[in-house]
Amino acid sequence: MKAVATTIADVQIIEPDVFEDNRGSFFESYNERVLAEFGISGRFVQDNQSFSRRDVVRGLHYQIQQPQGKLIRCLSGEIFDVAVDLRRHSPTFCQWVGQTLSGSNRQMLWIPPGFAHGFMVLSEGAEVLYKATDFYAPKHERTLLWNDAAMKIDWPRKHRAILSAKDLAGKTLDHAEVYEQMGHPAENTPARAVAS
Repeated sequence: MKAVATTIADVQIIEPDVFEDNRGSFFESYNERVLAEFGISGRFVQDNQSFSRRDVVRGLHYQIQQPQGKLIRCLSGEIFDVAVDLRRHSPTFCQWVGQTLSGSNRQMLWIPPGFAHGFMVLSEGAEVLYKATDFYAPKHERTLLWNDAAMKIDWPRKHRAILSAKDLAGKTLDHAEVYEQMGHPAENTPARAVAS
């Protein structure tokens, strides 16, 4: 297993070692000790799995309290996965990183707490699994508008996007709550974001 840097230092692509032979393939998709060597530590408390059809966009979601770190995998199909840095005092505040994840490339994306996350389905359908470092907390869930012009996210099929009512009603960056400081979840204070 190896970690590959992205344009945002705290977001990492994780590539497993895949062993193939005439029977098929095998790889280790999670190893706490190895991930700790990459700086990914903490306890994963919840696994979430979804199936979505082509052009579905889920996100951009985050929790303003109980922020979740997420380890994202695409089990089948292909997605364009996006993380947006919402940590006000981060040097990459309001910047985004995107990565294509698929059942065939077997890559994973580590998104630490303090980021909004979402994805778009590029294949006919896609099954996505992610591990989360904190529990789902509906009252703290927020949605950042997926296509806010201030972020300039380069979605591959943006003119065909299919979204839920909740995601269509996401906040633009200049009205979104962001993380004033990261650390213990209780320290995260909602505040107005300023587009960079």
